[in-house]
Amino acid sequence: MTAPYVKTTTENQIQTIEFFHPAHNSLPGDILAQLAQAITDAGNDDATKVIILKSGGERTFCAGASFKELIAVNDAKTGEIFFSGFANVINAMRKCPKFILGRVQGKTVGGGVGIASATDYCFATKFASIKLSELNIGIGPFVVGPAVERKLGLTGMSQIAINANEFYTPQWAKDNGLFAEVYESTEEMDAGIKAFAENLCTYNPDAMAEMKKMFWSGCEDWDQLLFERAKISGRLVLSEFTKETLKRFR
Repeated sequence: MTAPYVKTTTENQIQTIEFFHPAHNSLPGDILAQLAQAITDAGNDDATKVIILKSGGERTFCAGASFKELIAVNDAKTGEIFFSGFANVINAMRKCPKFILGRVQGKTVGGGVGIASATDYCFATKFASIKLSELNIGIGPFVVGPAVERKLGLTGMSQIAINANEFYTPQWAKDNGLFAEVYESTEEMDAGIKAFAENLCTYNPDAMAEMKKMFWSGCEDWDQLLFERAKISGRLVLSEFTKETLKRFR
């Protein structure tokens, strides 16, 4: 079995950041930390003009939080620290001065929807259904909520957060603003991303950095907001309801 990883590759001023976990690309704390650092480093790299964020594997982009780590949380501080991992990744993406292109090849759940939402331009395949499943286990999409709401609006975010059992189609995600392009196959998507990224590299990086600031204006309080939200999730994950629900996943 392939071990979890975060790896970066650079070609023609395009830096690709890839994460992987054998449990459907779920994200434990150490992978979240590596991912946040990789995004920050790419943003600070003068040789990089555009970033592509992707995951390994074929049919799952990201299954969200690591259930193994959630089950192990026994106090509020540990829970807060775990959920802060998603806050760190989203804030790194927000502050990164380079455009981040998302590559969503398959289903994405919970925190994975938040990460896809924090990209600046997101590509997907027809297999890339989305679900905000947090309510199912007794918590909620508190940390990722602001990123999802920024893309889908409050109505769209509320809909998928409340209807926590249902996968929403890639076409729904495109119609509601999360995905910019939806392709029939991964191969077609990758060709589209490559051409798009190469074209972005011909633009003025200073102009793109200023545009990114403009697109993310109004989110400056996320340094505080997302960590306050992490405290809520950290508290709720200790609830009797959530502990009983998580036993099913042991």
